[in-house]
Amino acid sequence: MHVPAHRRNKLSSTAKNVVVLLLPVVALLTGSSPLFAHHGAASFDNSKSITIEGTVTEYVWANPHVYVKVDAKDESGNTLHWVLESQSVVNQANAGWTKDMFKPGDRVLIDATPAKGGRPVGIFRGRIVINGREFKRLE
Repeated sequence: MHVPAHRRNKLSSTAKNVVVLLLPVVALLTGSSPLFAHHGAASFDNSKSITIEGTVTEYVWANPHVYVKVDAKDESGNTLHWVLESQSVVNQANAGWTKDMFKPGDRVLIDATPAKGGRPVGIFRGRIVINGREFKRLE
């Protein structure tokens, strides 16, 4: 089927308009997706503070959060695998943290705010002691 030249240009012009209108929308949605994925502190019980004493199993120095994984015994002597979350690499570096601050096998004592529901997850709050040396208070 033959489409006259004046109609082909009109179709092309309409398609261009659609693309021009959709591009900013797609760009906004793509750029804002990390905002939808980020979580707040609502999953943590800010009315409680706990102290976790155990052994570092892994230290994750990465964005969007720095994590320290610690094996610690509960009151019954069972091992809990704690995941402790901190802020971004930039924020933690500004607070004096380094990428090799924690090493697997380090004995630690860490004050944290626990997750709601009893899961062994928390965020750093307060004292950090690594192999008997107090690092720094985080408030």
